Amino acid sequence: MSVFDDLVGQAAVIETLRRAVAGDMTHAWLFTGPPGSGRSNAAVAFAAALQCEQGGCGQCHSCHEVAVGTHPDVRVTRTEKLSIGVDEVRELVRSSALAPAGRRYQVMIVEDADRLTEQAANALLKTIEEPTERTVWLLCAPTVEDVLPTIRSRTRLVVLATPSSADVAEFLVRRDEVDDETALYAARASQGHIGRARALARDGDTRRRRRQVVEFPVRLTTLGACMKAATTLHDLAKEEADALTGQHDAKEREDLDRAYGVVERGRRPREYAPALRDLEKSQKTRAKRRHLDVVDRGLMDLVSMYRDALTVQLGASAEIVNEEVRGDVEKLAAATTPEDNLRRIDAVFVAREQMLEFNVPPMLALESLMMGLRVAT
Repeated sequence: MSVFDDLVGQAAVIETLRRAVAGDMTHAWLFTGPPGSGRSNAAVAFAAALQCEQGGCGQCHSCHEVAVGTHPDVRVTRTEKLSIGVDEVRELVRSSALAPAGRRYQVMIVEDADRLTEQAANALLKTIEEPTERTVWLLCAPTVEDVLPTIRSRTRLVVLATPSSADVAEFLVRRDEVDDETALYAARASQGHIGRARALARDGDTRRRRRQVVEFPVRLTTLGACMKAATTLHDLAKEEADALTGQHDAKEREDLDRAYGVVERGRRPREYAPALRDLEKSQKTRAKRRHLDVVDRGLMDLVSMYRDALTVQLGASAEIVNEEVRGDVEKLAAATTPEDNLRRIDAVFVAREQMLEFNVPPMLALESLMMGLRVAT
């Protein structure tokens, strides 16, 4: 047993972190890697190993506290908003100046370092330049280009790779006791995204929604079909996003009611109304981000179909992602050219940029995209 056991396909990263725990240590680290590769999991596992007397046994009290998020010397900052502001970072910096409660390190994990505003990044830079003794910063971002060059230059880089389908499938069988066939399907369909693979393996509704999305490309032959596909993808994303956030939102509302005594006393104090407004605003922002994330995931599923068609057209020996709809892949390959599919892949990434960077309404971007993906008949 080890805290590193759930880092899938990251042998080189695990070796680097083990050496650091053994003494090859520095005060600031930057974990990068594609979505779903396990950046945050690696940072949390490293934090547990730094707190553990045995270097990350995975069984002691310290390892358990870090895993469940209750260790007094490990603070994880994540955001459901579009950015992390300077006030939040300044609070982190103040906390980092305190001595650890225990005998080892104080570990500050920032899961979404790519979402730091410029002011927030500058505030963080100062404390990384002048580190407090026994305080370790672990930053996570998709790529090194997503953080300020000055921060990059003061951190030690850890690059996670996209896990292979075989590694992901083995993890699903071992961790979630999934049957081999379902595990292999989920591993391929997730394209190396561990969280997505677990959702596909364990939830039939998630598999159903993905199947609907990958069936779009060969059906985009008319204007009506394109408009219908845009609406369906938008609605499927909302359905999945609501499923992901609904239970969490309800729990937050219950906690708020309990904190202000609404449950016990049956009345609402004066301070309750503004607190409820702030909560609802935060939940609305989170729902918007979650919806965009799920739409983006659907777009990457579309990209996988066009890449599969390219694989078939070029006669490559690589396995295709969407083996379960191979018939559609071959039909798409027969009805298009490699140049067509490269153009369509580029159109998908343009749509992603419109939604994620320029705040184009998802429905508008999807309608335009589906017209660009139309297959001539």
